[in-house]
Amino acid sequence: MRAALIAEYRKFTSTRMWWVLLIAMVVYLGFIGAALAFSMTTENAMQQPTTLVGADLARSIYALTSPIGYVFALVIGSLAVTGEFRHKTITASLLVEPRRGILLVAKLIAGIPMGLLYGVLGTLAVVATAAPILATVGDGAFLDDSSTLEVIGLSMLVMVLWTAMGVAFGAVVSNQVAAIVILLAFTQLVEPIARIALATFDATSSVSKFLPGSAADALVGSSFFATMGGGSDDLLSQWAGALVMLAYIAAFAVIGRYTTFRRDIA
Repeated sequence: MRAALIAEYRKFTSTRMWWVLLIAMVVYLGFIGAALAFSMTTENAMQQPTTLVGADLARSIYALTSPIGYVFALVIGSLAVTGEFRHKTITASLLVEPRRGILLVAKLIAGIPMGLLYGVLGTLAVVATAAPILATVGDGAFLDDSSTLEVIGLSMLVMVLWTAMGVAFGAVVSNQVAAIVILLAFTQLVEPIARIALATFDATSSVSKFLPGSAADALVGSSFFATMGGGSDDLLSQWAGALVMLAYIAAFAVIGRYTTFRRDIA
């Protein structure tokens, strides 16, 4: 198992894609954090109606790593599996570690440090650009508030789960192009629309809580989009959000193990 973990971690870091995506995510999150902080504080200064103020505004912006940056963690996680099939290295990997379940678990565990790196740098990018604006133009950065620090810490950790989910999803959809297209379509179009649409009706409002993005927001403990929506998209408790995300990871991993990782590979 130790040899498999080392090998899988080296696969993560042996290509340029991990740091290319990391740089893109950091720049993007930094820009979004600054833009939203400036926009929201400007509205307050002009006495425009706004849902978020004070510590709630700060926490909601600091929590943007997951709802904005999770697509990067999902993609880098999926590449751990889909890259093997695209470049035909899966055969060599199975020759070294023929126990397919162990190989998949090793990929999931090897993604933990990568997900943590994405989470730490992505969240720091948001805080570094948003906090000065909130402190000078808004009601404060609230970096000395325990609830705010908790949101920042959980925003870093939740990216580990997103990376693991990406690995597990890659085990289900082993075609690299198809996996990336599906992830982009779901994160940028399908889920945002579904969260809004499902939360609109009383009969389906509870369903939106169990979507992956909603579960991640629940785990972090703050949601910019839910709050801006007037609270219609209520969140699960933190522990329930964590369990929902783990359930998605487990479901994808089991499906991938008994489909992609079960069939004959030449």
